[in-house]
Amino acid sequence: MPRRAADIPRATPSPGPFSAAVEGSPTVFLSGQVGEDPETGELVDGGAAAQARQLLTNVMSVLAALGRTEADVLRVGVYLTDMADFAAVNAVYEEFFTAPYPARTAVAVAALPLGALVEADVVVG
Repeated sequence: MPRRAADIPRATPSPGPFSAAVEGSPTVFLSGQVGEDPETGELVDGGAAAQARQLLTNVMSVLAALGRTEADVLRVGVYLTDMADFAAVNAVYEEFFTAPYPARTAVAVAALPLGALVEADVVVG
């Protein structure tokens, strides 16, 4: 099945040449999400934990628009500008996902779009 961009109402606009989500059969790949408030287009205040909470809220909104839930998430890639935020982001992550947890990677990066402190991409089955 060829890829097709998913029509996601209320998704934050893409700042570059990519789709917010792409559906395959039956896999969906969500592009990187940051803690951007979809109403204002601005990163939320409050540090990495607040941004993680907002980005995961955004992810759950995209999943709902696709008729999916957190239980359909197979893998999450987490990108942090400071590994000192790892524990705080993990605590927020546990608010959104339950066991058995999706496979996950967490890596430190030099910088993220919009000056975000945390970003995540998601694979949904």
